[in-house]
Amino acid sequence: MLLTISTTYQPATELGYLLHKNPTRLQTFDLNFGRAHVFYPEASEQRCTAALLLDVDAVQLVRGKGNAGSSLDQYVNDRPYVASSFLSVALADVFGTALNGRCKQRPELVVTPLPLQAQIAVIPCPEGEEWLRRLFEPLGYSVEAVQHPLDELHPEWGMSSYFTLTLRAECRLSELLTHLYVLIPVLDNSKHYWIGDDEVNKLLTRGQGWLEKHPERRRIAYNYLRHKKSLTRDALSRLIPEEAEVEATDLEATDEQVSEEDTSTEAQSAAAEAARATQEKKEKRKSLHEQRLQAALEAVRQRGAKRVLDLGCGEGRLLRMLLQEKSIEHILGLDVSYRALELAQKRLHLDRMPERQRERLTLVHGALTYRDQRLEGYDAACVIEVIEHMDQPRLRSFERVLFEFAHPETVVITTPNAEYNVKFETLDAGTFRHQDHRFEWTREQFQNWSRQLAERFGYQVQFSPIGPEDAEVGAPSQMGIFSRHQSLTQ
Repeated sequence: MLLTISTTYQPATELGYLLHKNPTRLQTFDLNFGRAHVFYPEASEQRCTAALLLDVDAVQLVRGKGNAGSSLDQYVNDRPYVASSFLSVALADVFGTALNGRCKQRPELVVTPLPLQAQIAVIPCPEGEEWLRRLFEPLGYSVEAVQHPLDELHPEWGMSSYFTLTLRAECRLSELLTHLYVLIPVLDNSKHYWIGDDEVNKLLTRGQGWLEKHPERRRIAYNYLRHKKSLTRDALSRLIPEEAEVEATDLEATDEQVSEEDTSTEAQSAAAEAARATQEKKEKRKSLHEQRLQAALEAVRQRGAKRVLDLGCGEGRLLRMLLQEKSIEHILGLDVSYRALELAQKRLHLDRMPERQRERLTLVHGALTYRDQRLEGYDAACVIEVIEHMDQPRLRSFERVLFEFAHPETVVITTPNAEYNVKFETLDAGTFRHQDHRFEWTREQFQNWSRQLAERFGYQVQFSPIGPEDAEVGAPSQMGIFSRHQSLTQ
């Protein structure tokens, strides 16, 4: 199996420093399933390519401990040739320093986005090109997938489930290696070693900062952990602690999607038991995210809004709740992620929605930092856990887009309360809840920002806590409800 990584950053040969592998010589590394060879097919100032070639020992695979394959699998299998968990292990062993984002000789390059291209010669994907795109495009990659025929001499046999995958992006090398490390086994949907609690920790470590916001995070965890439901639930609950109940519920849908043919009595009993446990948890306590959405919905309802914006609508959870409000005549959901909008369409079953109901909803692709006339003329706007994902210098543009140009009568904004972070045992001091957060504000910071906004654009603002409130640090989330001055609405 072959992986190549190329860059046109100049001088391109700096790639050798980042990978800690000299472009002028071949290097070979012994692995417990074969050998890995690193060499550079090209190494010029303009373009440099590093190749990782795995020479898997097929005999060792058969003789290795824990081989659970059939006798035929010992003679007929694709393990030595296609990208799989073997390649992930090789990445960690051979490029471990680069994977962890360390380079003493060129520390500035470690944090510098570079023009990178990764190509995997053969990777399995029985679900087709769409699944490849669903995995990599939300991470910012340009995806090129070339499907291979079963036999070039017999085209009538059709296409195989194997692709040559090419990814292009401007990103840090450590990010590229991390995404490959996690997602290659997800695509192969198998692993050559025992899956236990250590794999959950490994997934959470490597997935930190991107997996929690990936639209396919449930399926990624499920495949990575080799369809072990208990481990997957553990991973999802730790990935986003305040949304554990939501993730557990959605896992049941993921399980149905992946294992439609698993109709054994044992599987049905386990699924039923999990559903009952999830329902009991929900009855005891709503998830924090549900509380945010309910608070926003109640604010919109109390103000009698007929036309409502959901800005940063994601996969459409708030949209579903708004659609259930018969008094709301029209809803517009906007998100910067096209993939998230596709998922919203699927979750809301737009293709099967009655026409009159469908006419109440519009989904649009766009950014909150550019003026958009489609956002004008609405009574209320909901911005739920969105602003913390923006660079603070760009907040100024967002403020004008929403409060000056769209100018709805009511604006509902929620954001994490940074003071509450000390209550999360797994969160290191001084770190954000998610690496994608550009900032997290204390209650005083959020209120100061909100009051300045209200004064600049002619609004009044009131604040509410969301979630269990602590006497010292407040609630985990905070909400500001902006209302236009009555004199301006007459």
